[in-house]
Amino acid sequence: MSEPVLLVHKDGPVATVTLNRPDAMNAFSAELRLALGKAFRDLKADPGILVAIVTGAGRAFCAGMDLKELSSGGADASGFDRSVVGQDMAEAIAEFEGPVIAAVNGHAVTAGFELALACDFIVASTSAKFADTHARVGILPGWGLSVRLPRLIGINRAKEISFTGNTVTAAQAQEWGLVNRVVPPGELLPTCMELARQMASCVPHVLKGYKKLIDEGYGIHLPDALKAEKLAGIESARQVTAAEIATRREGVFHRGRDQTRQADPEQGQ
Repeated sequence: MSEPVLLVHKDGPVATVTLNRPDAMNAFSAELRLALGKAFRDLKADPGILVAIVTGAGRAFCAGMDLKELSSGGADASGFDRSVVGQDMAEAIAEFEGPVIAAVNGHAVTAGFELALACDFIVASTSAKFADTHARVGILPGWGLSVRLPRLIGINRAKEISFTGNTVTAAQAQEWGLVNRVVPPGELLPTCMELARQMASCVPHVLKGYKKLIDEGYGIHLPDALKAEKLAGIESARQVTAAEIATRREGVFHRGRDQTRQADPEQGQ
């Protein structure tokens, strides 16, 4: 029996989604695209899952579209195939309400680069490499790369990456603000899991609402974003009691004290 092309592991409120075509550097076949879309639809429907981590098996995160399949001309060749309604992976990831962390363990190329950018932020191993080869393959992006990358690192740097197809190392990606952190390969998943657990320890509906507030505010003009945030803040305050705030404040205080102790044991005494 062949291995599934996608693995989903749930550990409490965190789901780790692993692209599992290591022999093909996790390139997107039609089967993998549909499996990834279905996985995120299922995670959205699971009230126990608050945060997701996306990574790749083997030495690559995702090498992009399966060019062998694309060049076959078969019925599933198109990267924008929607033959199964509601399974489009880009939309499914976007509709997941909790944070999504990209744990980039190796090459993230073209469509794989787009997958990483579709997540809320990227943590990369020192082995990670990023490249956009759309212009060299001869097809324009359709999963957000030309929109997200310039907003993340600036239009000039984005143009350099996309117009050359050159590889960007993990160190360069961090310098340019493409990734949040760079860690040794063995620390990648533990680092992402720790971040995911910290996020999952927040008030669940506020965590989801905060992600929505940031994403929607980022896409509109500043005055409109400030107005929307004010209205959301007022509505949020109306829904919480003084007793709930007091209890949560105590939790924040103890967490801060614990972090201080870990950073400086003498100061935390």
